Amino acid sequence: MSGPDSAAGRGVPLKEVALLFLRLGTTAFGGPAAHVAMMEHEMVRRRRWVSRERFLDLLGATNLIPGPNSTELAIYLGHLASGWVGLVVAGLCFIVPASLLTLALAWAYVQFGARPQAEALLYGVKPVIIAVVVQALWGLGRTALKTIPLGVLAAVALAAAAGGTSPLVVLVAAGAGAVLIRSVAAPAGPLRFWSNGIAPIAAGAASVAPFSLTGLFLFFVKVGAILYGSGYVLLAFLRADLVDRWHWLTDRQLLDAVAVGQITPGPVFTTATFVGYLLGGISGATVATVAIFLPSFVFVAISGPLVPRLRRAPSAGAFLDGVNVGALALMANVTFALTRAAIIDLPTVLLATVSAILLLRWRVNSAWLVLGGALAGAVVSGAIG
Repeated sequence: MSGPDSAAGRGVPLKEVALLFLRLGTTAFGGPAAHVAMMEHEMVRRRRWVSRERFLDLLGATNLIPGPNSTELAIYLGHLASGWVGLVVAGLCFIVPASLLTLALAWAYVQFGARPQAEALLYGVKPVIIAVVVQALWGLGRTALKTIPLGVLAAVALAAAAGGTSPLVVLVAAGAGAVLIRSVAAPAGPLRFWSNGIAPIAAGAASVAPFSLTGLFLFFVKVGAILYGSGYVLLAFLRADLVDRWHWLTDRQLLDAVAVGQITPGPVFTTATFVGYLLGGISGATVATVAIFLPSFVFVAISGPLVPRLRRAPSAGAFLDGVNVGALALMANVTFALTRAAIIDLPTVLLATVSAILLLRWRVNSAWLVLGGALAGAVVSGAIG
């Protein structure tokens, strides 16, 4: 490349892009924040493929489009380094290692998950996962709840989510509510908006639906195309449809899927791989994985040239603020529900509390905590020792 801000596709060999993102996809534990830090170290400071300013522009763009932020950042950087082929290669190389590992763990879960030893491990892992999600909520809340009106909007969104409103409706309405707040500069605006326009729009009565690969594909494409915020917001969508509406999964299986997502590197969205395998074997895992990541490639390809203008648009910034608030409310609501399945006695209370302290105070890598929780669960359950 002629410089760190050169046009996409000039000078970086495709092999180098593939090897870098394969390594990141294999070793990037710790969630999206850790992924972003590793990419910045490799591409800005070490290799100087992109300037810090351009890197921040691309990171900001990932917050303006739906989908997993760190995965979309990898796709943006691949395009910047090696053009359209680099866009595809970087994304696939970042996603595939975690997906394959998740697939192997899903197979093991189906084969051995009902055995006492596996039950003991998951007994200790689940409260740790609750602590991880609470930490994500805390970090997002400090960023998202920037003003009192946004705090009020978050409370109303949480009430709507708890009342059964569709996650998609919560996100869109929260974004529109934030735009309304900005335009009228009146805290009462979003309350009228929600009470008049959103409260009546609730999910229908739960009903069992037959499983199909087509239905699985359409569900995960929808999630990948509309999900803003942390990857943990994925929990709200999975629980609303796959658990409550169609009864394809149980809360316990959903927690186990998230646990696997925590002990594997790469994007949290590979939880879809685990869910797909539980529901439809290899075919289901493949369909779910392709479906949930496909929109990210499309959005990055379309939005790349528009990034500078999007970041400067006041309305886009206000809408994003609202969407982040809605995402926070969805995460909080689903966390309340899953806590009842994970924290069931004194040992699990202690595991969740200690994990939360380690995460919030010392920022211990969540992968180590999950492994520690598995060990503690085995010890408490008498499976080892």
